[in-house]
Amino acid sequence: MKESLTFTLSLQAGRAEGIGVTTSEASAVSDRVLVTGATGGVGQLVVARLIEKGMPVRVLTRGVERAQKMFEGKVEAIAADTRQPETLPPAMQEIGYIICCTGTTAFPSEKWDFDIPQTANPIEKFLEWSKIYFDAKYRRTKAKNGPEQVDAEGVRNLVSAAPRDLKRFVFISSAGVERKDQFPYSILNAFGVLDAKHKGEATIMASGLPYTIIRPGRLIDGPYTSYDLNTLLKATTDGKQGVVLGTGDTLNGQTSRIDVAAACVECLTDPVTENMVIEMINQGTRPAVIDWSALFAQLPRNSA
Repeated sequence: MKESLTFTLSLQAGRAEGIGVTTSEASAVSDRVLVTGATGGVGQLVVARLIEKGMPVRVLTRGVERAQKMFEGKVEAIAADTRQPETLPPAMQEIGYIICCTGTTAFPSEKWDFDIPQTANPIEKFLEWSKIYFDAKYRRTKAKNGPEQVDAEGVRNLVSAAPRDLKRFVFISSAGVERKDQFPYSILNAFGVLDAKHKGEATIMASGLPYTIIRPGRLIDGPYTSYDLNTLLKATTDGKQGVVLGTGDTLNGQTSRIDVAAACVECLTDPVTENMVIEMINQGTRPAVIDWSALFAQLPRNSA
């Protein structure tokens, strides 16, 4: 973290004095991608693909050492938390793109980071979890990392902190955000994950920033949380199906995390996908190579 901050400060100082910034450095700055949720199932694959393409990557993380180890020191890691807006400004310096891969479980779990006393005995814990599951108001007061905090408030904080000259804000949402009353999405949204994703989408769309929103189906392949960078770079989907894209919320099916990560990276600089909502699933025969430009070019413009 110290090295990354030193680089940023020295680069800013060079600009202030009118010296020390070469064309290649300026280009690298304009291409730098900030990835949130970088150590999660899709986020790891996104970072690996960005590294493979030679794009400079900055990861926003609560665990700098873990991120540096996972990506073998090939990324710039900054300690920050999307739920804490005061931590975000340093991560926003000199970036051209944001890919938001943050998320949490759809159903209450330890990942929601509930405020339950460590000293609670088994009976007290059982009563706490019962109230968490059956009392929505109580659940909201206890959760520190639930969908509302991550997908709604966290995204809002990211948008507020993002530079106004950002080239693209890519957000991984979910299929079903517009079909929350239909099965199986009504079950998936039992604890508000689709509501929160939809709020995040709305914030991005209203921000004035150029965006691409990806709505995948049920995720397969991975996650690769315990694997190293070399494994991530070689990751291939176990699925044998192709990629089907749309521009609404009508598709049903499963989606490879590997394909979601590829779509996030490939859409960054594709003008066709600017200010677009893209739904995606795996279906049909898979070609030897996925031609993302051709897939994007076939998309009708949506009204979002």
